[in-house]
Amino acid sequence: MLKVSERLAEEIEQSKREMDGFAFDLRVAAPGIIQSVDYARQTCTVRLAIRERMNRGGILEWAEIPLLPDVPFFVYSGGGYCLTLPIQTGDDCLVVFGDSCIDAWWQNGGVQNQAEKRRHDLSDGFALVGFRSQPHVVSGYSPGTAQLRNASGDASIEINGSTINIQAAGGVTISGGVVIDGRSFLGHTHGGVMPGGGTTGGVS
Repeated sequence: MLKVSERLAEEIEQSKREMDGFAFDLRVAAPGIIQSVDYARQTCTVRLAIRERMNRGGILEWAEIPLLPDVPFFVYSGGGYCLTLPIQTGDDCLVVFGDSCIDAWWQNGGVQNQAEKRRHDLSDGFALVGFRSQPHVVSGYSPGTAQLRNASGDASIEINGSTINIQAAGGVTISGGVVIDGRSFLGHTHGGVMPGGGTTGGVS
């Protein structure tokens, strides 16, 4: 006959196995690597960057999670404006898994019923591109300014306090009318000069 302590230990072990099984299927968030991008649908295919240790016939093996297709990627936007960035194969990301099935919402928008009853499933991920592993950290990160820049840093728009600095090794192209301090740049004229065939000096 089992002692009370032995029975409790057996029940605790059973409960632990059940919890481990539940946790194994529960997805919350995981780092991933972009495999391909569909800009028209604004989705990507992601490979999760953490392998799972699985028991296969009594043998523990490290196994990769199957590729996650059609993962919506994050576009920073609001109020009719957006900031778009060129997501590329090999970019690091964080995949966050939804509480419930996102299929109906993703297809139709608005408030929808769940197409399937599932929780924190691999099928319901969102890719947040921008989280980086140490080999891919941004070089020359400026802690005192806000920047929109390329990876090499030779092209950037920087806000430093009340000053905006623009740097572009390849030049700056502006299309459309430009107004500087309330005056049209292209329509700006100078009075009090005599017409002639000469040219003025450079900007000083």
